[in-house]
Amino acid sequence: MNEEVQEFVDMGRRKHQERLFFAEQGLGAEVHWFFTQASQALKSELYLPACTSFLNGIEASLRVTMYQVENPVRVEALDPVKTLSNRLLKSALDSGLPVEALAFPEEADFLDKLESKKPNQINVEVVRVRHNLCHGNIIEYINTDLGEDNAFFTPECCRELAHFLHLVSKEWAEQLGVFRRRLFNA
Repeated sequence: MNEEVQEFVDMGRRKHQERLFFAEQGLGAEVHWFFTQASQALKSELYLPACTSFLNGIEASLRVTMYQVENPVRVEALDPVKTLSNRLLKSALDSGLPVEALAFPEEADFLDKLESKKPNQINVEVVRVRHNLCHGNIIEYINTDLGEDNAFFTPECCRELAHFLHLVSKEWAEQLGVFRRRLFNA
């Protein structure tokens, strides 16, 4: 096989593996589609849908897995109160889930934030970002590089965040997949 053909085959194989990555982690269809669709949105440069879908995938994976840890049966309904929060992450950590994989790079105090309590509670970054973006608050992503009078927002302002959430989601899905295989094959 000549070199060009081999490169083409290898590229096709990489794309195929990328498309199937989240499905192969053992998260369940009710979870992996959030990540898969987020990856597709990112590839299409749809940064806001990518960000919110990655965040929803993280939330869904936590909620579904915690339900299954507490009730090892088919998920019938998720508790509407147990949404992505420090409290849910702390509970997941206490149950052995690898929530440290959700820490942002400059967040060395992730576990300290999880321990913080109201009224001085400080949300971990994944929770803070989820709360802001999924409730339509994009203020921190407004570009002011050209001064306040020329401030603007376009979805591209969230490009870096979308790529970062993709990396975090891949690490999280991989580690959560290992946890789930141990839990359900034990």
